[in-house]
Amino acid sequence: MSESAFRDTFARDHLPPLGQWPVLEFTTELLQYPERFNAAVELLDRQVAELGPDRPALRTPAGEVWTYGELQLRSAQVAQVLTEDLGLVPGNRVLLRSPNNPWAVAAWLGVLRAGGIAVATMAALRARELGPILAKTRPVAALVDHRFVDEVRDVPVVAVGGTGADDLARRAAGKSGRFAAVDTAADDVALFGPTSGTTGVPKITVHFHRDLLSIDNTFGRCTLRLRPDDLVACTAPLAFTFGLGMLVVFPLRAGACAFLTESATPAQLAELVAEHRVTVLATAPTAYRQIVKSGLAERLSGLRCAVSAGEHIPREVWERLRAETGLRVVDGIGATELLHIFISAAGDEIRPGATGRPVPGFRATVLGPDGEELGPGVEGRLAVIGPVGCRYLDDERQADYVVNGWNVTGDTFVRDEDGYYWYRARSDNMIVSSGYNIAGPEVEAAVDTHPDVLESAVVAAPDAERGSVVCAFVVLRAGAAADAGTAKSIQDHVKRQLAPYKYPREVRFVEALPRNPSGKLQHFRLRRLVEDPTADPSAGTTADSAPGTAAGTTVEGTV
Repeated sequence: MSESAFRDTFARDHLPPLGQWPVLEFTTELLQYPERFNAAVELLDRQVAELGPDRPALRTPAGEVWTYGELQLRSAQVAQVLTEDLGLVPGNRVLLRSPNNPWAVAAWLGVLRAGGIAVATMAALRARELGPILAKTRPVAALVDHRFVDEVRDVPVVAVGGTGADDLARRAAGKSGRFAAVDTAADDVALFGPTSGTTGVPKITVHFHRDLLSIDNTFGRCTLRLRPDDLVACTAPLAFTFGLGMLVVFPLRAGACAFLTESATPAQLAELVAEHRVTVLATAPTAYRQIVKSGLAERLSGLRCAVSAGEHIPREVWERLRAETGLRVVDGIGATELLHIFISAAGDEIRPGATGRPVPGFRATVLGPDGEELGPGVEGRLAVIGPVGCRYLDDERQADYVVNGWNVTGDTFVRDEDGYYWYRARSDNMIVSSGYNIAGPEVEAAVDTHPDVLESAVVAAPDAERGSVVCAFVVLRAGAAADAGTAKSIQDHVKRQLAPYKYPREVRFVEALPRNPSGKLQHFRLRRLVEDPTADPSAGTTADSAPGTAAGTTVEGTV
């Protein structure tokens, strides 16, 4: 590793041993970096120098607009607040906690300018969830939206966006904005990213300054290809690395503008896209599905590009969007461990139903149970190598994710003869019933096409006779009856689309499905519920993401 600019050596001291790192490859011209640079300078200052300060960088639904020059000034002022008022030294960590708004972007860039390490967290997390993150990352300060300060404990807090005399905006206004960014090494740490995860136990991923450029020099420039006149919207929080890439890294490097929404339902999102003439939208398959089912797909017709990630987009949803809007949605798979998307396809390269091929700079394979590489047409664990890779902060689970130099993502895929990767399931969401392997997402996709179903999640339920059976948790559209007749209708509907052994023998109607603050479905909570009916499905989650399973209707079916 290079000579570090950090006086506080905490980050490097707690990296995994080099022998446990994945292989890192820099195989394209775009991925060749100087030994030293600060990502905030590369993302923002370079654009101001080349394109001028007056281009819009950030917009909000309320009409607020920050130019590139204003964002540069305020991020430099934040760096001054951190160093002059709070005593930050290079290598210190700063907790960030805010919905998506302009000050959240300025704070993130300010931390990097000052040589700090950003620990971005979801605004929806509660004190119980923040505690382990704080304990592991040991921040010296926290910049927190004034509406969410109550949950942050045991660290000095500066509120953001409030009316107090010590609010970050007021402090920043008193600074000159003249701040020389710390001359960090390319492999100095810029970001600690807590995983959103499906297990309920977050890990802390570690990302360097060069990693932030690498995701743009792979997916950003080679697949997404933003233009300076693009207005980019994304529903993922900035604390979720999908959102960080789509709303900060990619737009800034392209000289484009990010459209920041703090919250929006899928229906509201569709209206915002149309009203503000958004040209690029990134969101989860669930949002696209609900937009289609609500009859609002035409509100997306002004988009130049639509990106789906977080979960595999069902082909039926992809085809509906194509038919109603002309959009060919860009699917992709990424991971917090690798910061962003590494397999995708766009335009004429898309094959409906396939996730895509490794983007330039990455290579992938499918591994068998003993770590051997499998040939085309054989299901196995997806494994990836590229310019970024998994480095957990002081976590024994590093050895589970990195296998013989490969990043093993926990997803089951099949590769075809042309190098396209086809998603099958999460490796931990494969249901084995009476000796049959049943991919939960396949059943979910079939259930979701029922006209009364808004969304669903499928897990294995223990069964004395079959080992386990398919159990579907179903959210119904308004007005649909949560009764045995609807359950049987759903079961028959699935039988008409899939082999009979795959249909859900149990259907449980719920008010909502459990999701983490980044919007990712938490199957582990539903598995916990079916394995132990007395379990609290909301344990360890935020209040507004807990499922309404207590009132659910369970209907069992037979072949």
